[in-house]
Amino acid sequence: MDPRNIEKQRQPEEPRYLSFRHLPDGTMRDGKPALNKFSSTLTNGHDFPGAQAMLYAAGVPNRDAMKNSPQVGIASVWWEGNPCNMHLLDLGKEIKANVQKDGMIAWQYNTIGVSDGITMGGEGMRFSLQTREIIADSIETVTCAQHHDACIAIPGCDKNMPGVIMAFARHNRPSIMVYGGSIKPGYSDTLRKTINISSCYESHGAYIYKNLKDAENKHTPDEIMEDIEKHACPGAGACGGMYTANTMSTSIEAMGLSLPNSSTTPAESPAKMRECAKAAAAIRVCMEKDITPRKLLTKESFENALVIMMALGGSTNAVLHLLAMAGTAGVPLTLDDFQRVSDKIPFLADLAPSGKYLVADLFDIGGMPSVMKFLVAAGLLNGNIPTVTGKTLAENIDPYPSLPPDQVIIRPLTNPIKPTGHIEILRGNLAPSGAVAKITGKEGLIFRGKALVFNKEHELDAALNAGQIPHGENLVLVVRYEGPKGGPGMPEQLKASAAIMGAKLTNVALITDGRYSGASHGFIVGHICPEAAVGGPIAAVRNGDTITIDAENNRIDMDVSDEEILERLKVWEQPRSAVTRGVLAKYARLVGDASHGAMTDLF
Repeated sequence: MDPRNIEKQRQPEEPRYLSFRHLPDGTMRDGKPALNKFSSTLTNGHDFPGAQAMLYAAGVPNRDAMKNSPQVGIASVWWEGNPCNMHLLDLGKEIKANVQKDGMIAWQYNTIGVSDGITMGGEGMRFSLQTREIIADSIETVTCAQHHDACIAIPGCDKNMPGVIMAFARHNRPSIMVYGGSIKPGYSDTLRKTINISSCYESHGAYIYKNLKDAENKHTPDEIMEDIEKHACPGAGACGGMYTANTMSTSIEAMGLSLPNSSTTPAESPAKMRECAKAAAAIRVCMEKDITPRKLLTKESFENALVIMMALGGSTNAVLHLLAMAGTAGVPLTLDDFQRVSDKIPFLADLAPSGKYLVADLFDIGGMPSVMKFLVAAGLLNGNIPTVTGKTLAENIDPYPSLPPDQVIIRPLTNPIKPTGHIEILRGNLAPSGAVAKITGKEGLIFRGKALVFNKEHELDAALNAGQIPHGENLVLVVRYEGPKGGPGMPEQLKASAAIMGAKLTNVALITDGRYSGASHGFIVGHICPEAAVGGPIAAVRNGDTITIDAENNRIDMDVSDEEILERLKVWEQPRSAVTRGVLAKYARLVGDASHGAMTDLF
């Protein structure tokens, strides 16, 4: 079976294991909706006495609750070592309390996460992307093994969101995503301005190239760095710009899988706790109306996700994640869909990393409902898709105010930042299966320069740390053997891209078969496919080759003939992977290519 044929990947509907009290359509024999259609397999009658004994021990209060109450799994991606995730246990407790108040049984559990901000630039980053699969595997496993009737998932960091949605698509039971929310803006006393996690990496580039200065020339570069490091992340919540976490949360809200304003409500705000309370009533609606994830994960809802991604200037990682979400749900989505939507949707949001504002600022002007209201009114966003509330998207956003006339974050359609989207899908002799570029227009649309090749990200980082990348001649920095298999794990390269920005190396473009953080910006191209580790043309690039990145014609080419590329690849030797066992070795064996979402469950 061709693993690239999405239609052939469509999984059969989850079988319904119903008790003797249920009719084949899932309703109770007395005509009432069966909210416990899955858990009743264990809890009705006495076919599973051991299961019932353990459920009583875990907290089921009485026989009536055992027989009649639906069981809702509350899955958080909680752990203490990352501000994006450290508050999710408390959000889960609030959701659990409200689920129980609504007469349902709630079981709280968690899965694992990796902090991209902490691992960035180091070997730990290789473990990041594969956590998306572990999260999906974990939630699918617990939901199906424990016969949960529904799932409320609470993600925080960027791989978390696609991971929980992929799990939803697999188990296909009523589900809602509650996003953990964004962090508050930080503030630097030495720079006298708002800062965030990206400021750390860009300031490091300025520090290395000896052009890091404060507002009044009163502090040393080391004192400035210390100030930035201490104050960039002032509390709980995901990175505050339109980076990957917020790109995914806003896209998923536009798909109807979370409650209104979930994606832009700050992590530590009272509104986020109120959202947790509302989730209990919403999951009951989903069960009563049989609103399941695959009914919401449609081509129309993915189209909405792409529109939001382009309008808000979202992360290149969303290409990877949306492809994987669609593939898991059996929805045909390809790189060409991203280009098609990018060609017609203007880039409107003045949000970091390329803009001035953060998602906390967007919340202050009405948040996602107000943005979506604007886009629906403009005919750019589909308001007719169903959502987890039981209402359409347009009905959800109707009570919310329109964007204030004096706001400056979302530009008018008559004055966009860029008349088309910032995501460009490139192909050419360097990337015959596709590559993903993030071109905001500020860098220009065409870049031509001589290749300077690095076989791993750490080689480029070392060159940048030593100040060895010069100003002057146009250079295309090529980082290879960092794809899904070659990395392994397709690590993000924010450290390098941010250092280039901080060092003001405007003569440099950066291309890779790996990927970038959502905080990355500049003239960057990632996801080059096929990757070097499987003998893609990027493996044949040599120092001094001229490379042209042409976003006007969606091309990325090296000035080398097809015949010469083939000759070079004939003598190419596949490098031995440094990882031969453990989770990364398993991931490298299973993972597919970036142009199909770097999925591990293709069949």
